[in-house]
Amino acid sequence: MQNRKLNNLILKWVTRSVFVIIFINITIWPSISEAYPIYAQQGYENPREATGRIVCANCHLAKKSVDIEVPQSVLPNTVFEAVVKIPYDLQVKQVLANGKKGALNVGAVLILPEGFELAPSDRIPPEMKEKIGSLFFQPYNNDKKNILVIGPVPGKKYSEIVFPILSPDPVTDKEAHYLKYPIYVGGNRGRGQIYPDGNKSNNTVYNASATGKINKILRKEKGGYEITIINDGREIIDTIPPGPELIIAEGESVKTDQPLTNNPNVGGFGQGDAEIVLQDPLRIQGLLLFFGSVVLAQIFLVLKKKQFEKVQLAEMNF
Repeated sequence: MQNRKLNNLILKWVTRSVFVIIFINITIWPSISEAYPIYAQQGYENPREATGRIVCANCHLAKKSVDIEVPQSVLPNTVFEAVVKIPYDLQVKQVLANGKKGALNVGAVLILPEGFELAPSDRIPPEMKEKIGSLFFQPYNNDKKNILVIGPVPGKKYSEIVFPILSPDPVTDKEAHYLKYPIYVGGNRGRGQIYPDGNKSNNTVYNASATGKINKILRKEKGGYEITIINDGREIIDTIPPGPELIIAEGESVKTDQPLTNNPNVGGFGQGDAEIVLQDPLRIQGLLLFFGSVVLAQIFLVLKKKQFEKVQLAEMNF
C-alpha cells in the first residue's frame, strides 16, 4: 500500500515537472523563425552563399535597409567598433506567434575577414562596454570565429548594435596580411515569414488553395479561421492561423493563389558591406617621417631665403 502511494507521488511529481518544463519552453523560448542565429548555425555551414546572398533572406522575405560603420583603417592587434544600424519605425507592432501584437526584435550576422574576431572582454575599453550594454555575441562556430551573430534582441533598445572587434597581428598570425578587406553584414527586424522546414509562419499572406466560391468562414476559438471553398461541388478548407486579417467575405469568388488575408509583416531583412584596411605601423611611421622631412625642408627653405635677402640688402647698402 505504501509502495503504491509512493509510486503515485513520484508519478505526480514527474508529470508536474514535465508540464512545467514544457510550459516554460513554450512561453520563454523564442520561435525558431525569430531566432536567426540558431537557425543559421544549425542549417548552414556558412551564412553567406557563393552568390553573396546571406541566408537570413530565406526566412525574412521583405527587403529592408541595413548600414554598417567601421574605421577606414586599423592597426594590428587593436580593438575597434563595427556599428550595425537596423533602422525601422519603433512605433510599429508585429504579429507574434500567438497572433497578438508586440514589439519587434532584431538580429544580425557580421562576416569579418579571416583573422578578425570578437574582442576579449578584458580588451574592451569601458566606454565601448557602455555602448554594447548587455548584448551577448557569439562566434558562428568553432571554425568560423570571424563570423559573429547576435539576436533576437529588443529592437527598441538595440536598433544600433556595436560589435567589439579585435584585429589580427601579421607578426604572430602568418595568415594575416596588411591589405584591404571586405566586411559583410546582414540585419533583420521582426519575425520571419517562413520556418526552416518551409512552412509559413503567421507573419505572412495566406492565399486560396483553389478556385471557387467561399461557402463558409469559421472563426476558431483560439484564433484564426477555417475557410471553406466550394470547387466543382468539393469542399476545400484553408486554415488561417491567428494573426493575419481576412480581406474576403462569405459568398465571394476567389481564384487559386488569390490573397485571403492582408500582409501583417512590418519587418524585413537587409544586407550591406564595407571595407577596412589592416594598416602596417611602419607605413604610418614612414609617412610621418616623410611629412616631417617636408616640413623641415620648407622651414630651411624659408630660413635660407631670409638669409639670402639679408645678404642682398647688406650688399645694396654697401
